Amino acid sequence: MKKIVIIFLGLLSLPVLAQKKPALVVGIVVDQMRYEYLNKFYDRYSDKGFKRLMIEGINCKDNHYNYAPTVTAAGHASVYTGTVPAVHGIVGNEWIEVSNGKKMYCVDDTTVQTVGSKSKAGIMSPKNMFTSTITDQLKMAQNYKSKTIAIALKDRGSILPGGHTADAAYWYDSADGYWISSSFYMKELPTWVQKFNSEGRPQKYMSKGWNTLYPITTYTRSAEDNIPFESKLSGEKSPTFPHELKGANALEVIRTTPFGNTITKDFAIKAIEEENLGKNGTTDFLAISFSSTDYVGHSFGPQSIELEDTYLRLDQDIADILTHLDAKLGKNQYLVFLTADHAVAEIPYYLQSKRLPGGVFDNVKAINEAKMALKKEFGEIDLFVGNDNYQIYLNHSNLERLHISKEAVGKVLEKSFKNQAGFAELVDMRNALNSPLPALYREMISNGYNQARSGDFMYLLKPQWFSGYKTGTTHSTLYAYDTHVPLLFFGWNVKPKEINQRTNISDIASTLANWLKISEPSGSIGKVIQ
Repeated sequence: MKKIVIIFLGLLSLPVLAQKKPALVVGIVVDQMRYEYLNKFYDRYSDKGFKRLMIEGINCKDNHYNYAPTVTAAGHASVYTGTVPAVHGIVGNEWIEVSNGKKMYCVDDTTVQTVGSKSKAGIMSPKNMFTSTITDQLKMAQNYKSKTIAIALKDRGSILPGGHTADAAYWYDSADGYWISSSFYMKELPTWVQKFNSEGRPQKYMSKGWNTLYPITTYTRSAEDNIPFESKLSGEKSPTFPHELKGANALEVIRTTPFGNTITKDFAIKAIEEENLGKNGTTDFLAISFSSTDYVGHSFGPQSIELEDTYLRLDQDIADILTHLDAKLGKNQYLVFLTADHAVAEIPYYLQSKRLPGGVFDNVKAINEAKMALKKEFGEIDLFVGNDNYQIYLNHSNLERLHISKEAVGKVLEKSFKNQAGFAELVDMRNALNSPLPALYREMISNGYNQARSGDFMYLLKPQWFSGYKTGTTHSTLYAYDTHVPLLFFGWNVKPKEINQRTNISDIASTLANWLKISEPSGSIGKVIQ
């Protein structure tokens, strides 16, 4: 009799391999960078900086801010929260608190102390931001075992990207030329930061002066060097090369040179090494903001040789960071995104010299005449709290007490502003969606409105008009020259691609969350870029 052997084969229990994630995410925000600069200086860039990001990564070519006003603090907050000022609450670099009528700086926090300096430059924290950031969400998803380090010359360019849970945020204090922090993050600076500060790098860079990286005759994409619309650096007689940088205020002036970016790069690379970023068994995050492009852009304008030279040098700084990451972590082991917190307008007087429209709005005159018009109409009562970010804040308690409608005040203000050169439209911010503006602009104003921190009315100016001075330029409008900024993704699992469809700045955090398989920030409104 044959024996029949029956063998039961169960399903083999195999381990499920987790989706590999990048060892390090590096967020780079270039302060005041137009998308145009990627193309304008393209053939002057090296193969290892901007050009490498563009060729080997994803280039979102029509990336815009979707709110107004476009300023540094709101921009950094929006990049990292994936939402707009209406939700995250950072409506400007500063604003007026509606509840008490007092000015508030975006990262002010009187409950903390400066760490690393005797100055008051460190009395800062992210407490004014209402929502979480992508850096917060990454921390939470990894049970707070990863590291987040944020670095920028500007306090707001470091604190807001770092979010509420950063291990450290560092910014530059020109009092001593030191990188400092706040007691929100630590009790004292790490030993490596103290050592870095002791090396006197700002002084060494400034002692060399600033001349062009290449022969000045090769800067053919820029206007001539000596034009009357550029601002002069402190201690200088003309806005021309070479800049000697020998003024008494050199530690502050370094911000308005490309060397402010270079010391930021030096500090970022040191942080990668000393904090062992990307080697902690988790996905770490390094947030870097290059602020000097903003200072240079404000002073010299988009058509200046100074700006072109700053971008050619920044290209080298970015190349140094990428090369260092290649060596430390390996290619495709880290994920980089690069964007900007806003773009910039042309210098109005430069435009006028080329027979193009534009001008400088006399904000002091406009506000004074508006106040006089209100008193003429309603009497000697205080209806005006203040103005900021092209917004007018009204005294609501007096309006209610005297039974004066906001609409009546708006009519008086509009009539007064119509007499000012450069004025375009007065918008009731809370009802912006019902204004006669194009739909895109209505939505942008609505996205920028936060009931606790925004004004009652926003006065819009004509394109290429702004409140400023006779030299230099600025930003903060809803026009494309202020909203169109780069968005590049590079590195871990990124395949080369150009995206011509419109993307918004709020899409960055949602896209990162999707790739990293974590929750998007708490106020996110962005979509995943496919």
